[in-house]
Formats: sequence, structure tokens, C-alpha cells
Amino acid sequence: MAQTATVVTFIVYLIFLMGIGTYFYRKTNKIEDYLLGGRSMGTWVTAMSAQASDMSGWLLMGLPGAVLLGGLGEIWIAVGLLIGTVCNWLLTAPRLRRYTEETDSITLATFFENRFQDPTGLLRIISAVIILVFFTIYASSGMAGAGLLFEVMFGIDYTLAVFIGCIVIVAYTFLGGFMAVCWTDLFQGALMFFTILIVPLLALQGVGGMESVAEASRLQDISFSLIPGTGAAALLAVISAAAWGLGYFGQPHILARFMSIKDVNELPKSTVIASVWVTISLAGAVLAGLVGIAMYPDMPGGDAERVFIYMINDLFNPWIGGILLAAILSAIMSTIDSQLLVSSSALTEDFYKKVIRKDATEAQLIWIGRISVVLISVIAALLSLRPDSTILGLVAYAWGGFGAAFGPVVLMALFSKRTTWKSALAGMVTGAVVSVVWKEIGLGAHLYEIVPGFILNFAVMMTCNRFIPQENRRVLKTFRSMR
Repeated sequence: MAQTATVVTFIVYLIFLMGIGTYFYRKTNKIEDYLLGGRSMGTWVTAMSAQASDMSGWLLMGLPGAVLLGGLGEIWIAVGLLIGTVCNWLLTAPRLRRYTEETDSITLATFFENRFQDPTGLLRIISAVIILVFFTIYASSGMAGAGLLFEVMFGIDYTLAVFIGCIVIVAYTFLGGFMAVCWTDLFQGALMFFTILIVPLLALQGVGGMESVAEASRLQDISFSLIPGTGAAALLAVISAAAWGLGYFGQPHILARFMSIKDVNELPKSTVIASVWVTISLAGAVLAGLVGIAMYPDMPGGDAERVFIYMINDLFNPWIGGILLAAILSAIMSTIDSQLLVSSSALTEDFYKKVIRKDATEAQLIWIGRISVVLISVIAALLSLRPDSTILGLVAYAWGGFGAAFGPVVLMALFSKRTTWKSALAGMVTGAVVSVVWKEIGLGAHLYEIVPGFILNFAVMMTCNRFIPQENRRVLKTFRSMR
């Protein structure tokens, strides 16, 4: 009975998503519609889509699992993300929306090329390569989350579960493009919000309150302190966790939402909506992890990222539980669909149209975009099959890579008149390389790779600006008009 109820709930939910994809299939006539929704998104859709695509399956699986294993010290991830979210909406969103329209840019890579007037095309090409590499890794985290969810709920093999999730996600993204993704994100974000609010509070009541959680933490030797340890190691741990907030300035799927809003004057309302949503959602995820310490004292470490699934199964009847479990699927889908679309735009707009076939028709570009979605999805699904992959680990790698490579470049593009395409390119490559090398040689265990990558990216650009200042009159004129 329980499995039947969950299956029925999931099928109804997925049919609903497919209906949205089919509806917007008929409204997608131009490549700008498919990749950016024709810059026609409203206040609520922009806010909810940005946050739902941001807070992927790691919000309901990865973050609670990290808190369950690491204790209250993991809260600094949530603190950093909250500050980063608000700063990104306040600093980046309005100027990026105006600047991308002024430069006629519908992708981040094209914006870099047009903003700095790069005559070589290297900024666009390298940006697109970075997007494809890190988004494929990022999307694989969602595939892993879908696999874990279906494996636990339906008792099917993990590999089969991954590919079932892949097929479902690809279907409506393939059909409806950006508009379908944003509108599904609106509903998925609302469902995620309701679930992350209700489940931890009921679970907390069930275990007897925070006193029971604190006692369980003590018995299991899990830190209930905000500072994880002592000395330099503790300081680096806090910095590493809070540094997640730096990543926001370089996340293409979130920045695309800023670019898509219909009217820049609607952004203050969207900022308020997004800030409230993310504050409550992050608090709920941290609380779920803490309550899990008391609720599942004997849970193996390898199952930590499933704690939210177990809570729903144990607290709710199958029909209500099925709806709440759909929220986890929502969290997964709302991010993967955005990542697939941005990756598709990199292949379609930044490679195919610019390099392979400059005279391609709108219909041809849309179909290249759809084919790209399928191709990237298959690669991401294969990556998620690695046995040592964790949701939070995969997200952290991609998030750090984007933040280190793109974050400083976006900020300098928006606020620095001295920066040239050479400076931006040097900084971008430095940030990406440092992030990957730092992680691969094992230093990421001591300090999150986004920190050195972000800092050195900025340092390289500032140094280049001193010796190669911007002198292009067209670039300077456009920059002044953005004030």
C-alpha cells in the first residue's frame, strides 16, 4: 500500500511537469525563448526559479547529511549561502539585467565577449568549456540524488534509478526550454519550501525538543558547538564553510534568472521573496540534520544523505509522504534542468552558432539545444554512477569551480571600467586552474578551493589592470551608461 501510494503520487506529479513542458513547447519559437524565456519572466517566477535552481537536492539531502555527521559547526555553510544569496540579488542582479540587454547577450559567455569586446573569441570559448565541464559534474550530483531517492523509495537498483531520473528530467527540459524550467521551478520551489518547513518541526517535536538533540549529540560525540574544533584548523573550517557564499557571483544558472526578468524594476520584490525563501529553507535543512542525530542514532555514515527521506517515511502516511518526497525530487529537478539548459546554451549559442554554423536558423538552433540537453544528461548520469560520489561532494566541486572562475570576472565586468578582455581571461583561467589543482592535490581537505581560486582570480585581474588598462572607447561608453 505504501509503495503504491508513493508511485501514484510521483506519477501524477511527473505528468504535471510534462504538461508544463508540452505547453511551453508551443510557445518556444526563437533561440532566445528556449535559452532565456524571451526576457519575459515575472517577479515570483524569477525569485522562486532562481532559488529552486540554486538549492538542489543537496538542500534536502546533502546539507542535512553533513549536519548529521558533523554537528552544528556545519551551519556556517548555511550562513555563507544566505549572505551570498542576498548580496548576489542586491549587487549583481540589477546591473547584470541591464548590461546583458545593452550588449545583446543571452548567455554568460557571450556577455563576457561582448562586454569586454574580445576580438579573439577566447573569453567566450573558454567560458563555455568551463560551463560544460563543471555543469556536467554539477548535474551528476542531481542524478545521484535522484538515484538515491528512487532506490530507497522503490527498492530498485541504483543504476536503473539514476537513468529513470535522467529520462524524466530531460523530457520536459527538452520540450519547453527556459520557460518550462522556470515555471516548473515556481511550483517546485513552493513544494520544497512547504516540506522543509513542516518535516523538521514535526520531527523535532517527535524526539522531544532541542534538549534531546543536544543529549544525543553528546552521547554520539558529535559537536554541538558553532566552532568545529580549536585553533587554526577550526578557523579554516569556518572559512571553508562560509566561503560557499562566494560561489553565487559565478553560478551561470542563477545569473540567467537575473537576465530573464521582464522589468529590472521588479527585482527588489524578487529579492525580498528570494531572501525569505532561502532563510527559512536553509534553517529547515540544518534543523533536519540536527534532529536526525537524535532520531537515528545508529545510522551508518553512508546513509546520512538519506535522513530526510527516512524522516518522511516514518512521520507521514504514504499519500502525504508521497507528496513530501516529491519535494526532494523537485529540489533535484529544479537544479538539473537549469544546468542542462545553460550547458545546452554553451554548446548551441557559444560553439555551434559562433564557430560551426554562423547562419543557422532559429529552428536549427533550438533543435541543437535540445540534442545538447540529451547528450549532457547521459554524460552526467554516467558520472553519478561512481561509487565514491556524494551529493554534497559533487556540488562542492562544481560550485567552487564556478565561483573561482567566474565570480570575480562577473563582478569586475559589472563594476570595473579598467578591466580588459585580457585581464578577464587571465583571471578566469587562473581561478579555474587553481580551484582544480588545489582540490586534486588534497589541499581542499584543509581549505575549500573556492577561497584561493577566488582570491587569485581577483589578484591577477587587478595586476593586469595596472599594466593593461581599458582604452576601448565603446566599452567605456557602455560602462558609463550603466550608472
